[in-house]
Amino acid sequence: MSEHSYTVTGMTCAHCVASVSEEIGEIEGVSDVRVDLPTGAVTVVSTHPIDDAQVREAVAEAGYELVG
Repeated sequence: MSEHSYTVTGMTCAHCVASVSEEIGEIEGVSDVRVDLPTGAVTVVSTHPIDDAQVREAVAEAGYELVG
């Protein structure tokens, strides 16, 4: 198992959280996505290490921006 933390900007509601979770969840190997709306913190749990670029692309596809 691998766990990574990210910060996403622009999320304002539960729909935002669902969109980000859904897009990241489609990355191969991702088993869990936890999003904290007030802080923008996103924790991604995967069966193997995933490329940060994949997470950045998934977040952008949902319409938001990965910080850092």
